[in-house]
Amino acid sequence: MMAAISRFSVPETIDELPDDIRRSILSVQEKAGFVPNVFLMLAHRPDEFRAFFAYHDALMERTSDTLTKAEKEMIVVATSARNRCLYCVVAHGALVRIYSKDPLLADNVAVNHTVADLSDRHRLMLDFALHSAIELGEFSHAWQKRLAEVGFTLDDCWDIGAIAAFFGMSNRLVTLAGTPPNPEFYTMGREPRR
Repeated sequence: MMAAISRFSVPETIDELPDDIRRSILSVQEKAGFVPNVFLMLAHRPDEFRAFFAYHDALMERTSDTLTKAEKEMIVVATSARNRCLYCVVAHGALVRIYSKDPLLADNVAVNHTVADLSDRHRLMLDFALHSAIELGEFSHAWQKRLAEVGFTLDDCWDIGAIAAFFGMSNRLVTLAGTPPNPEFYTMGREPRR
C-alpha cells in the first residue's frame, strides 16, 4: 500500500494545477523520471509553491566560485538529519551521492558528520550550518575567521546559513504534511551508472 503524499489535499492530477506549476512539475518529471512528492505536497497552495521554489532555486542553483552543488546538498542533508526529516535526508542524500560521486558520503553526513571521514573544510561547513539552523545562529567574527581559513568567502557564509535556514523550514513543512520520500530516491547514486 502506498503512503499518502500529504495530510493536506493535493490535486488528483497535475492537469488541475495552474499552468506555471504544471510546467515546473513536468520539467522535473522529465529530468528525474518521476515527480518528487514534495512538489505535489506544496501544490496544495500554489502561491506558496511559487515562493518556495523561487527561493529554493535562488539558493541551490546560484553559481558560486567556491561552494559546490555537492557541498550545498551536504548542508541540506546535515540540517535535515538533525531535524529528523526523512524526506529531505533521503531525497537530498540521493543528490549528494550523484553530485559527489561518492555512494557513502550522504549516509555519513546524515548519521554524524562529526565522526565521518570528511575534510576539515566540510566538517566546519556542516558545523556552521547546524549552528545557523539549529542553535542560536549568531554569525560572529570568530565564525567568519574560521570559515575564511578553510576557503569560504563571506558570500559562501551567507549561502551556508541561508541553505540551512531554508531547509529548516522545508523540513518542518514536509513533517507537517507527513510527506514520504519517493522510493526512487533510496537507490539513486548508490551504484555507478552503466
